[in-house]
Amino acid sequence: MLRKKEPRVVATFHTTTAAMQTEQAARAQAVPGRLIPVPREITAGCGLAWSAPPEAEEALRALFDRIGVTPQGIYHLTI
Repeated sequence: MLRKKEPRVVATFHTTTAAMQTEQAARAQAVPGRLIPVPREITAGCGLAWSAPPEAEEALRALFDRIGVTPQGIYHLTI
């Protein structure tokens, strides 16, 4: 059974370290989302991306500011 596609905010990273740092901080601060392989529609340096619901974009951007991570890109996709 295929998953239903839904809108997501997808943040990509230059390094695996940045991806892992984001995952750890997001879990600690209850920012929704999860690490996923980078969707084929986009490219990224490390192959990992953070996928979150669109309504979490502001919280995700604030998280990046707090932890000092600069995402490679932030995309709006239906995946």
